[in-house]
Amino acid sequence: MAGPDLWFPTMTISRRALLGTGLATGVLAATRRAAAQPTTPAPIAAPPVASKPVIARPKAPAGERYNPVIVPNGHTLPFVKRGGIKIFHLIAGAVKHEFTPGLEVEAWGYNGTTPGPLIEGVVGDRIRIYVTNQLPEATTVHWHGMFVPNGMDGVAGLTQKSIPPGKTFKYEFALTKAGTFMYHPHFDEMTQIALGMVGMIVVHPKEPAPADRRVRDFSMMVHEWHVPIGQKRPNPLTMNEFNVLTFNSRAFPGTAPLAVETGDLVRIRLGNLGPMDHHPIHLHGYAFRVVETDGGTVPASARVPETSILVPVGSVRVIEFVADKPGDWAMHCHMTHHAMNQMGHGSANLVGVDTKGIDARLSRVVPGYMTMGETGMGDMMAMKQPRNSISMQGGEGPFGTIEMGGMFTVIKVRDKLTAENAAGWYAHPEGTVATFATASDLAADGIKL
Repeated sequence: MAGPDLWFPTMTISRRALLGTGLATGVLAATRRAAAQPTTPAPIAAPPVASKPVIARPKAPAGERYNPVIVPNGHTLPFVKRGGIKIFHLIAGAVKHEFTPGLEVEAWGYNGTTPGPLIEGVVGDRIRIYVTNQLPEATTVHWHGMFVPNGMDGVAGLTQKSIPPGKTFKYEFALTKAGTFMYHPHFDEMTQIALGMVGMIVVHPKEPAPADRRVRDFSMMVHEWHVPIGQKRPNPLTMNEFNVLTFNSRAFPGTAPLAVETGDLVRIRLGNLGPMDHHPIHLHGYAFRVVETDGGTVPASARVPETSILVPVGSVRVIEFVADKPGDWAMHCHMTHHAMNQMGHGSANLVGVDTKGIDARLSRVVPGYMTMGETGMGDMMAMKQPRNSISMQGGEGPFGTIEMGGMFTVIKVRDKLTAENAAGWYAHPEGTVATFATASDLAADGIKL
């Protein structure tokens, strides 16, 4: 009599199932031994990046007519032109990266940065992109949202062989569609994307925008990471406990503000290649319209005013508005835990709990013990931090600490934009800032306390 099947010649097992079995113990032990070995090459030297607001609108490369895109905390990939073809060179490798002062990690990226450099071109261009692999494992590059020949699509095993460590592959195709796209690996993407191997692509229309229309055009890649407190390597196995949320791989207060001038048409290209989460990006002070996705232009008749837009994983959303209200306006993910820094979620909820006497008793056995959170989590930014961590860290603002972090930045709108006023805080007209109510105010309006 035939017994149950005991042989699985093509058995596969999911990551979730693996982690729920005893096999995970051996795998994790082997992983720890491997992590102790110097298998990762030396980090690629990072090029200069824009860490302060960009004031002057960038100029197009020689011979080009498009309006270049600004990459806050990032840079654009240069190219050379030979035989009518634009030639680029991407280098995949280890990256020493700072999320914000106080938190530095060993990530992976392209050309020394995460996200990788912005790639710009024009409809009708033929481009050739060399990809050199300096990782300890194979990789590929997929041109997300772009229409390319099937053999250039970058899916390991399906449309090409993977790029082995130390080797260089060549991709070549024509740019046929204007829009905003992304690039990332399709080999071990769980690890490589989680460690920062993502980037943006902008293909400009063949005919440039009118020269008399001032446009400030920004590229912003949202991402999420799990960096255990005190450690330097993001954990690519994480599925829900992300604790560092970033714009262009920077967390506030390390995010460079977006500086614009009143009258500018502001365009923000938002891309999400994070491992798991969608992000509702909210803009203060303005309503905008979604004008484009990575699938193409949104017809004018389908555009509606919004103040928040959900950017799903694997998607691009391009928003536009006219800057007509000066100020320092916040832009952030509206998931509350995504606008704070390196928080864990394993502690007890003490809001409203009477903790009198707990500190005195526990400090006898745990020197320096301090109960937290019984009145909420605000005003805790001055806590002493473990080495290489930014738990609860915010940034200094004109009225005290800005108690936000993570996926948060500021759009600075100025009547006449200069380096000086973009570096400083907005000067509010007298009488336009919320402040303490006086006794006479309360009495005049019949408010009884």
